[in-house]
Amino acid sequence: MNELVKSLPSPTLPGLHLPCLDACKGWLFKWTNYLKGYQRRWFVLSNGLLSYYRTQAEMAHTCRGTIPMATAHIEVGDTCHLVLTSGGRSYHLKATSEGECQRWVSALQQAKANATLLMQHSDDSGDEGPVPQEDRALTQGVLKSLASKLDDLSTCNDLIGKHGAALQRSLSELEELRGSTDSTDRVKAVNERATLFRITSNAMINACRDFLDVAESHSRRWQKALQYEREQRHHLEETIEQLAKQHNSLERAWRENPTSYTGVERSQEGDASDENDEAEFFDAMEDSPAFITVTTSGDIQHKRSGSNQSMMSGGVPNDWSHNENETSGTNHMQVRRTRRSRIPDKPNYSLNLWSIMKNCIGKDLSKIPMPVNFNEPLSMLQRLTEDLEYSELLDRAARCDSSLEQMCLVAAFSVSSYSTTVHRTAKPFNPLLGETYELDRLEEYGYRSISEQVSHHPPAAAHHVTSQRGWTLWQHITIDSKFRGKYISVVPLGNIHLQFHSSGNHYVWSKVTSTVHNIIVGKLWIDQSGDIDIVNNTTKDTCRLKFSPYSYFSREVPRKVTGVVEDREGTAHYILSGTWDDKMESAKIVDSSQGCGGSEGKQKTVYQTLQPKLLWKKYPLPDNAENMHFFSSLALTLNEPEEGVAPTDSRLRPDQRLMEAGLWDEANAQKQRLEEHQRLERKRKEVQANQALEEGQDIEGYQPLWFEKRTDDTTGESTHVYRGGYWEAKDRQDWTQCPEIF
Repeated sequence: MNELVKSLPSPTLPGLHLPCLDACKGWLFKWTNYLKGYQRRWFVLSNGLLSYYRTQAEMAHTCRGTIPMATAHIEVGDTCHLVLTSGGRSYHLKATSEGECQRWVSALQQAKANATLLMQHSDDSGDEGPVPQEDRALTQGVLKSLASKLDDLSTCNDLIGKHGAALQRSLSELEELRGSTDSTDRVKAVNERATLFRITSNAMINACRDFLDVAESHSRRWQKALQYEREQRHHLEETIEQLAKQHNSLERAWRENPTSYTGVERSQEGDASDENDEAEFFDAMEDSPAFITVTTSGDIQHKRSGSNQSMMSGGVPNDWSHNENETSGTNHMQVRRTRRSRIPDKPNYSLNLWSIMKNCIGKDLSKIPMPVNFNEPLSMLQRLTEDLEYSELLDRAARCDSSLEQMCLVAAFSVSSYSTTVHRTAKPFNPLLGETYELDRLEEYGYRSISEQVSHHPPAAAHHVTSQRGWTLWQHITIDSKFRGKYISVVPLGNIHLQFHSSGNHYVWSKVTSTVHNIIVGKLWIDQSGDIDIVNNTTKDTCRLKFSPYSYFSREVPRKVTGVVEDREGTAHYILSGTWDDKMESAKIVDSSQGCGGSEGKQKTVYQTLQPKLLWKKYPLPDNAENMHFFSSLALTLNEPEEGVAPTDSRLRPDQRLMEAGLWDEANAQKQRLEEHQRLERKRKEVQANQALEEGQDIEGYQPLWFEKRTDDTTGESTHVYRGGYWEAKDRQDWTQCPEIF
């Protein structure tokens, strides 16, 4: 009995970690690819994170991936299958049995609930600021004491269960031996066990009392500290907001009169140089690029570039350095025609999004009638044209003699098209079949653009741009959009083609997936994720850009983009880095070596580079942009009325014009009228097609007016390309071929 009493916890028992309510671990099968199929992985769910490893031994040194449960979507599939979706990426998992699958699903749902609650608490209370050393030591002491008391409670609980079971057995045996000679010994044993049970229960009660006393004694202090941190956070937010406004004003003043701020420009260049003195590394995560970059010192840079002074300046062509200021808004400094710089403010209409979207889960959004409250006053054709916001990047690329330097600028252009989407969570209008949009900027920027809606289901648009400054761009994009309950994914299908007139270099790439989050609750926000593979079909140079998906728990820079430019032999020449909502830089590679092991046992390549050079920088948004749908300077002009455009032009669409004017009720009525007219027209054509079938006649599908369907010689894809004639028809003002769609 004495030995059992000694096993009771003492008040000074060392503390253990607090128990994790959502902890779970075990083997699951994870889908890898079509070659390997499902592979066995060791999964560990702890503290709101689901991590997986190849083996249990890997837990000590290598994690193959981590899924934050706070932002994950859990979907139970067929037998023993479940799908986790986070940050635009899906993880297909399979358990060994139904029971095991249900155990994981319950644990994951509990972990998600806990993590969501923690995030909400974090949003309410604010981030923790720096804590004084004495406060940190006191807090750690209190936590250690609480952990010790909690460990005492756990031990007492185990002993109560053990002694209670023994007491129950003794009582049962006593009933069986009633009247026997051994009854005296049995009664003595029962008394001993009852005494142990009483002692353990008293220890449990005392431990509970101690735990409660410690918690209550420090609760008021913690509440005061929390209130202080909230006040500090509020003060810091006000300071940052004030600094941001001052920075925006200075930047706008500089753009209006850059010659008056040459001293500021030199200072900024000096600061940038100081920042680049530190080495830059890319973390070795599973989905991170398979390389690490190290910026060289000034001595090495001077040594490597000294032999090419006539062509290079700091590792970058003189053409880049000379035109670097073009990224600061050259397109907006030589405007010959005054275009509008504002539109009416967006009305503050409240609408329950979930009441409409709850019946749309898993459906194609292009087939669902939506009120204009979810739109912005631009069509998808105009959003495609908005990719030309930074067309000067292509003007600079057309003047490059080196195809590799040209590739860097083309890559920066492909990233720049996403910069206008960071605050644009509203959807553009779905164009009507046969709808067109032109943008004539020959005087200002040397190009003119024409686009047309060539298909309605699936929705597809064709776009063609010709520039007098040495390039032609065309694309055929089909939009696949799905609503998944908590987010909307928009997947553009099709390729973008770009050809430079002097060199004949022909570039091809596609777009990444756009995801709009927090559809049900919270503030809407948009993310871009996936890879862009840019290929120069003429020289076979390549560039892979990786758009890293946003993660709440990641230490990576949000909206990060990285890439490597390689020649046809696979030799890397430039490292690209930046963010899709701000800027892109390039750094010339001077040396490479194999580094330490990365994910999946592969070695990472370490690239030694010169100082990075700015390729592209986002223009600041106009004043009052938050009340004008967060439109950029170009977007504000896209719906500006123009004389002489085709009667099918998006500028003439009545529901879109009414929405821009703030008349949303009238816009909704016009939108319903146009959609009903389009449905009746489609039914009429279906009847005509059926009649033709019955009569044995050939059926000819819809034929776009300005584009025709061809097979691309380079990619082998079926695409719509410009057949010509639009600008000639505009010169003649002959629109007799155009259908009446409005």
